Amino acid sequence: MKLTIVGCSGSFPGPSSPASCYLLTANDGDRDWRLLLDLGSGALGPLQRYMDLSDIDGVLLSHLHPDHCMDLAGLQVAIHWDPNGWPSGRVPVWGPAATSRRLSIALDMEPPADLDEDFEFHSWAVGEKVELGPFRFGAYPARHPIAEAYAMRIEATEPRRDGSIETRVLAYSGDTDTCPGLVEAARGADMFLCEAAYHEGRDDAIDGVHLTGRRAGQAASDAGAKRLLLTHLPVWNDANRTVAEAQGAYSGPISVAVAGVHYTV
Repeated sequence: MKLTIVGCSGSFPGPSSPASCYLLTANDGDRDWRLLLDLGSGALGPLQRYMDLSDIDGVLLSHLHPDHCMDLAGLQVAIHWDPNGWPSGRVPVWGPAATSRRLSIALDMEPPADLDEDFEFHSWAVGEKVELGPFRFGAYPARHPIAEAYAMRIEATEPRRDGSIETRVLAYSGDTDTCPGLVEAARGADMFLCEAAYHEGRDDAIDGVHLTGRRAGQAASDAGAKRLLLTHLPVWNDANRTVAEAQGAYSGPISVAVAGVHYTV
């Protein structure tokens, strides 16, 4: 499974990165399948450096704050108004129950756009596992100031060159503070893509919004994750400080996500 960091800037796009958007690619033996984890503000343009939009097999939304979902509105325009005709079917979207309504408000069309012409909406159901191509994924309750917020666990089962089958696991925090669902999503994950928007000593007294580097490291340690990839750092954060905080609670490998970089999970 390949992870491409399309955007990783926390809370709004930065000068070198869009907001949250992560491309997962896995092969089922016949073709590559592509999932997007979030599609935040500014991400749709850079995404086209790595793939054709018509090759999106699914979009998984952690929650409905603009820095995680707003470029779904641009994707609707690309699908609906392609003068050559959209070459693929409806794009499946998994997200909170209000996803379709929120997108309709963002588009503000008169009359309202029939979004079911372009998207196949699915609401997250905690405990349900969804299979799509080589992927198997599910959502876990997160703790963030919005009606629904989720962490995700994505498994990819792919054939190896020697004919054997290999399954790898990526966990994604979405936006969250410390909570049981976060640890459960990341349990034993090969890679834990985890937000760390806050700094100890500056923001650690704020409860129920974001993780600090230390809190992210503690979640990775509690979950037994094999590798920690910190993300969602706002432009005013010091990445070295965030890593140092995480190292105080987690002894495994730690990196900071950078837009345009590819990782093998």
